Amino acid sequence: MVSPPLIFIIGIILVAIIFDFINGFHDTANSISTVVSTRVLSPRLAVLLAAVFNFAAFFAVGTPVANLVGSGIISTSLVTGNTQVGLILVLSALLGAITWDLITWYLGLPTSSSHALIGGLIGAGIAAGGLSVLNVHGIEVVVKYMVLSPLIGLAVAFGIMGGLYNLLKNTRPHTVNKYFQRLQILSSSGVSFSHGSNDAQKTMGIITLLLLTAGKLPENKFVVPDWVALLGYTTIALGTLAGGWRIIRTMGMRITHLQPVNGFAAETASAVVILGSSLGGIPVSTTHVVAGSIMGVGATKRFSAVRWGIARRIVWAWIITIPMSAAVAALTFVITKFLIG
Repeated sequence: MVSPPLIFIIGIILVAIIFDFINGFHDTANSISTVVSTRVLSPRLAVLLAAVFNFAAFFAVGTPVANLVGSGIISTSLVTGNTQVGLILVLSALLGAITWDLITWYLGLPTSSSHALIGGLIGAGIAAGGLSVLNVHGIEVVVKYMVLSPLIGLAVAFGIMGGLYNLLKNTRPHTVNKYFQRLQILSSSGVSFSHGSNDAQKTMGIITLLLLTAGKLPENKFVVPDWVALLGYTTIALGTLAGGWRIIRTMGMRITHLQPVNGFAAETASAVVILGSSLGGIPVSTTHVVAGSIMGVGATKRFSAVRWGIARRIVWAWIITIPMSAAVAALTFVITKFLIG
């Protein structure tokens, strides 16, 4: 295998870093929307807290999600067998995900950067080698938990909020808000930590796939280097610092009205579900889980407390994320390969 020019590899790594950065500011709303909408923290302080805990996940979580994203969606033999095809594939997958992320960010839709990246891999993989290159089992895991994770978040949040209502039913609202304003800082930090543990690994997986393609890994085995892990967590933390106010408004203010105790329940449920998924090597959407948890909290008041019209809009954006990012990535692959010749 002829080693590609180093400048090409560095260029595609830079594109991956851009995706990771966009992922950070696109998904900032996941961890801070509730703590901002309940006015426990200012947006600026909440974003800073989220960035710190995004990075902190580097010290506590391995790379199981990165392994699935990088080697479990498409066959790695495709990229190791043809270096040029592999490089174009990785670049196209990233561009497809970035394009869809920017479109949905502009529209204020809390869609999944994770599923955009996976859709990009699927689309570029099909364009490069047809349906046979797809790893059906890995894609089944992603699709399965794309449906289950927000439902689990909804159910866990509903249970936590219901338990808190029973526990605090004789406590004055002022006292409840006073204590849960402090507790919500902890729960928000937990969501930020879990977000970093899952989402940073996806970019780590794609960079490692690139290095495998270029023959830059020891023994040509898919193993995430330490410097790639550090780069992934650092970049997503910096992206989080950039914020994403458009999506924060949708997540924290339009789905349902929240008080500190509601925010605590939604955030705690989200952190448990996302961190559990990270430890299990499942690349879930933090956006899906948080939105589902917020809906679960709202539903404990009364069914009509959730603005289901906004929720339906969000769900439709979820449904089209993988096919749209796949289509953009496939088109990018075809055009790039034609231009390169």
